[in-house]
Parts: sequence; C-alpha cells; structure tokens
Amino acid sequence: MTIERARVPLSRWQQAAVAMGSAVGALVNPRRADLIAALGETTGKPAFEMVLERMKKSPEGRAILLDRPRVVSEQVSHAWDLPDNTFGAAYAKFMGSRNFSPDDRPPVRFMETDELAYVATRAREVHDLWHTLFGLPTNLVGESALKVIEFEQMYLPMCMLSVVGGTVRFNENQRSMFLRQYLPWAVRAGRQCTDLMCVYYERHFSEDLEQVRRQWGIIPAPQHPK
Repeated sequence: MTIERARVPLSRWQQAAVAMGSAVGALVNPRRADLIAALGETTGKPAFEMVLERMKKSPEGRAILLDRPRVVSEQVSHAWDLPDNTFGAAYAKFMGSRNFSPDDRPPVRFMETDELAYVATRAREVHDLWHTLFGLPTNLVGESALKVIEFEQMYLPMCMLSVVGGTVRFNENQRSMFLRQYLPWAVRAGRQCTDLMCVYYERHFSEDLEQVRRQWGIIPAPQHPK
C-alpha cells in the first residue's frame, strides 16, 4: 500500500497559498477534513521532520518506519474480534459506536518525500487510537483537547490553530469546561506520556487497555463532556 502516488509537489509560494486558503476555508467550515489536512501538511514540515528524527532514534519507531503499517481496514480489522478488555477491542468499539471507518482519512498530498509523507500519514491515522487511549469523545471539546495533546507531542502549528478555531465555536459552558478542566489536563497528559509517534500500536492490540495506558503513561480524560 503506497502513498507516494498521492503527492503533489508545491513551490514555497504555492505552499503558502494552499496554507492560507486552507486556513480560511477550515475556519468557515470546520467539517472540511481535507482543508484541515492540507493546512497541517503545508505548515507542518519542520514538525514532521522532528518527529521523523525521533522515530529513527527509537527501536519501535525504526520498526514502524521499516514496516510502514497502516491503520486501515485491511490491516486492523482483527481488532473487532479481540476480547473486550483489550486495547484493540476498545478501538473497535470506539469506531463502531460512531460508525467510523479506518479508511476515511484523506490522503497526504503535500509532503516532499515519501518518508515524510508516511510520517504525516501515520500521525493522521493514529488519531482515533489516541481518542481511545485518552478516553476522549469526538465532540468539539474532546477534539480540541486532543489537538492540545497532539501539539504537545508533535508541535504541529495546525493543532493550535484548530484549538483556537474550536474555542471560538464553544458556548459559554463549553469554554468554561475546556479552560478549567480539559486544557490543563491535556497539556499535562501530552507532556507526561511516552512519545506516541514511536509506539507500534498494532503490536499491542491484544494487550489489556489499562495495562498499555500505564505502560505509555496515559492519563485518561477527567470525564466525558456532555
């Protein structure tokens, strides 16, 4: 399964134009996953390069770069058959309860090399695994909190832009809940846990969910926002 064919080479001026257009479009319509993805790619090259270097220094990270696993139906469907207490089963339940498919992520298009394109793809595809590990829902507060964790882990500018855009759309109760509970928790959770881009999640699907949380220093979310 290759991602190289999806790549579109851009000059610096073209990258800036795509970034600006994607930022404006994403603020107008936050449900446009393709625009958010394009914004992340065109503004995130230095961050993805740092993630790549960290992965190369980690034994598990190097294994990921060598094998290039994908979080797509073809490779993770066995999670639906695992015992209830396992990490894989928790991920399958998270996806099934929301009628999500692992294949719904837009392809990476604007990374310069195949290696960086894979790192960006991996970051995009483990998003729902992180939802599962941290116990975060997919509503506005939950997504904004996860973007804070993603920023602490990868320093992607798009993550902070998404948080700013999310808080603008909060109502008063959501804003108070996020600022008092979820923002400080997410900063602490993102800093305290292991380097999540260097985790070969697929090798741990059959392990107990609470065990892998302890192993990776995961602090679950304080509660599910209603």
